[in-house]
Amino acid sequence: MIQAERLHERVLEELDMSKETGDEELTALIHRVLREVSEEEYIPLSKRTELGRELFNAFRKLDLLQEFLEDEDVTEIMINGTQEIFLEKDGQILPSGKRFVSREKLEDVIQQIAAGSNRIVNEASPIVDARLADGSRVNVVLAPVALNGPIVTIRKFPKEAVTMTGLIKLQSVDSETAGFLTSLVRAGYNIFISGGTGSGKTTFLNALSQYIPKDERIITIEDNAELRILDVPNIVTLEARNANIEGSGEISIRDLIKTALRMRPDRIIVGEVRGAEAIDMLQALNTGHDGSLSTGHANSPYDMLSRLETMVLMGMNLPLPAIQRQIASGIDIIVHLGRLRDKSRKVLEVTEILGYEDGEIRLNPLYMYEEKEERNGRILGDFKKLHELTRTEKLLAAGYKQERKSSYDA
Repeated sequence: MIQAERLHERVLEELDMSKETGDEELTALIHRVLREVSEEEYIPLSKRTELGRELFNAFRKLDLLQEFLEDEDVTEIMINGTQEIFLEKDGQILPSGKRFVSREKLEDVIQQIAAGSNRIVNEASPIVDARLADGSRVNVVLAPVALNGPIVTIRKFPKEAVTMTGLIKLQSVDSETAGFLTSLVRAGYNIFISGGTGSGKTTFLNALSQYIPKDERIITIEDNAELRILDVPNIVTLEARNANIEGSGEISIRDLIKTALRMRPDRIIVGEVRGAEAIDMLQALNTGHDGSLSTGHANSPYDMLSRLETMVLMGMNLPLPAIQRQIASGIDIIVHLGRLRDKSRKVLEVTEILGYEDGEIRLNPLYMYEEKEERNGRILGDFKKLHELTRTEKLLAAGYKQERKSSYDA
């Protein structure tokens, strides 16, 4: 059977490089080449159709990655150099059975992705985060850092934004907990979402942000713009920028948070806090921007507090009690997410921060997911209400009555 590389070369030879070739013209050329080659060496119609699609993707899109990007069942694409490409489907990692024919071809695709996000990646700057046109998150690591590189990891997001209704259907959260949290968002509580890699933090942040009142001004700040906040007319989306080849021009999350404070925001949403920008985020939360949201990596709410303390120290040398007071006064609620062993994503805990007292930050667990049993490979459990919310001032100020029970308005 004729190899795809030879077909690619044949199409390339017949392309008129002196002018721009449209999609229809390229498709016609590919079909003609396939027809001519099939006359020399028989190619079944189904295989010819597959080769035609692969050739078009190679010239116009992201080569063999395009097939995986268009497959809605695929949630993660992992490219280990020119070796095997792995896919995540339904929480399971599986080999795709395909790979790039050469390092050069893979590097061409990487440069196409980086250029599309106005990013630079090369041996001098071998690590980059980027995004695709559909919002998929891309991480690239090149040699000499990646010994078997280039390594590309693509996290796909659903084409339709996942709503709170969708999360309830997926049993990631129950209706009572969802109703409680959406009431807190409307009332202007500062909420921090924690969890491990792949636990659904960005998805949950997107779902919660849909309940921000539509008449408020929102500033979103991210390394790579991934948030999809719908139906909010007064929204500003800011994205960090890496340094150029000369090492200048970098605009960090810290810079964006500082400038956002001068843009008259009602709420600030920081996609993820990873380092020294934690101090700027906390200062924003403590200067009247109620209802702000952010996320961070951690194994539990307590661990998230410890990580925040460490991240603040990365940006400013402050006494630990002062940092803890900033955290306790700035963040009202921590929502902790997790990925269980059956690969399902859950809200594992909702915790209220009561304040700073006797050298520590006091927490009040409100809701917790309790595992009951495992049946047919699925974990079954219940969302338990543990305690009542103590700090109800914002709810009362927003017009919620204290005796009102949480309910979810679909």
